Amino acid sequence: MRSRPTVRRATAVLAAATLGLALSGCWAGESEAKVEGETVTFTAENGDIEIPAKPERVIATGYAVPVMLEADAPLVGISEWGRGVPMMTDEDRATYEATEKIMGETADTVNYDAVEKVDPDVIILGVPLPVLGDVNMERLEKIAPVVVLGPSVPDSWKELGGRQAEAAGVLSNWEEQKATYYAKADELKEKYADVLDGIDFGHLGAYGDLTAGEFQREFGGSYGTHIVGDVGANYYGGVKDASDGGAAEVSEYSSIEELPSSFKDADYITYTLDNDGTISDAVQYVLDSPLWKNLPAVKAGHVIPIRYSEAATYKSALLTLDAIDEAFGEAFAEELQ
Repeated sequence: MRSRPTVRRATAVLAAATLGLALSGCWAGESEAKVEGETVTFTAENGDIEIPAKPERVIATGYAVPVMLEADAPLVGISEWGRGVPMMTDEDRATYEATEKIMGETADTVNYDAVEKVDPDVIILGVPLPVLGDVNMERLEKIAPVVVLGPSVPDSWKELGGRQAEAAGVLSNWEEQKATYYAKADELKEKYADVLDGIDFGHLGAYGDLTAGEFQREFGGSYGTHIVGDVGANYYGGVKDASDGGAAEVSEYSSIEELPSSFKDADYITYTLDNDGTISDAVQYVLDSPLWKNLPAVKAGHVIPIRYSEAATYKSALLTLDAIDEAFGEAFAEELQ
């Protein structure tokens, strides 16, 4: 089950990281990396860093972990990344399990002795800037060059992964996965273009707090919506106050009493399923509410559950596209005939 306090903290961290990501420049061809012999100057969130042009011993943490696994980077150490394990291929999972864990799920769990022992030639920290205070950067930098490339908004992995792959010298592998993803997304977008035309979607997220009587409404570009958006679904509306930035720009938490006003204009409502296809307690709380059952979209039977919405790489997002195709195929079966 999800922990709401953890999610709230993560949302705040992502929000504060937005500025850092925006100021960091761009990835790949826009990073202005200059080759100097066997090293390059790479522009990251923590400045211009000299790194090997073709690293042979890479450490990856946070959001960089699944990217490095899928791009076949030469990993010698990684952090824990439990949330992504259900979406890994058998091969990537085997690599994940076999690779030395030098950190837990959070930035304050780095095992510096373990980092030193695996002798990396570059360390890629896929964590947001605000949590860098939990990392002894000075000690890490004495071991190897440290490249900080962390997320901001939920869908920032779509470009951030390219910068992480570039730093590890495996950009071409990542670009192939990106091309495969968009080829499939475009195919589904064409398949459902007619039935999605003119439809406004709302999304019920999985991070509501049932103990506080709150639900999570997600808008376009959020965890549960950004991949569905690539298929052509239009998520209308936006947050009331986006001043916090980051994930708070695309999702908000409201009292259950606000459910009717929040979703009243939705033609269809999608909601997040856990990766195993089950419904989280936070979502079930809303589904059991009489206010939910009286929503126009719900009364019309226009409700669509979405699986694998927490994909954070192009390869794992192919699972999400398959799940969307299956869900839309059922929801719009008559219209597709």
